[in-house]
Amino acid sequence: MIPRRLLIAVSVLILGVFGLGLYVGRVVRRVRQPAPAVADTSPVAPPVKGTPTNVVLFVADDTDGALHRQTFTIPVPEDPAKREGEILRALVALYHKEDSPHPLAAGADIMNVYLVNGSLAVVDVNGIFADGHRSDILAEELTLASLAETLAGNLPGITNMKLLVDGKERPTLAGHADLTQPYRVADAAPLVR
Repeated sequence: MIPRRLLIAVSVLILGVFGLGLYVGRVVRRVRQPAPAVADTSPVAPPVKGTPTNVVLFVADDTDGALHRQTFTIPVPEDPAKREGEILRALVALYHKEDSPHPLAAGADIMNVYLVNGSLAVVDVNGIFADGHRSDILAEELTLASLAETLAGNLPGITNMKLLVDGKERPTLAGHADLTQPYRVADAAPLVR
């Protein structure tokens, strides 16, 4: 006769194996389910009303650490601040392309541009712009220089640019580039090729 303890132990083991089989089956089914589609978080801007105008964009290139002057035709509004905002959005759109020479985080956007006394441009970017930016001295410097040169290249008289993130001051862009002081457009000149 088989001892009672052995029967209980074998019964518990058989139930354990059966329970483990059910658990593994559920995990395998869960793993095989297709992953839910990731929502596209890139900003959708309303169509711009304005006259198609030739604008100058200073496009940053990480491979040679320089800004390259390029001319594009885009529709821009008459109001100078809105005009500069659209021009910077066109620049950021270049950085969102797959083959971008200076990629920015998906969803990075220019929220507003304010002009102060004709010489200072205050650029308000969204949090994704800064939070998703690569933490690299050259990459951060190229981003600031690209924005500042593009502003100055399309609106003569702009000598300084102040960058805000979600309407607030931040100490740095992504750990290196100082955002506590306005960025001088003249500081970007050595990077222009």
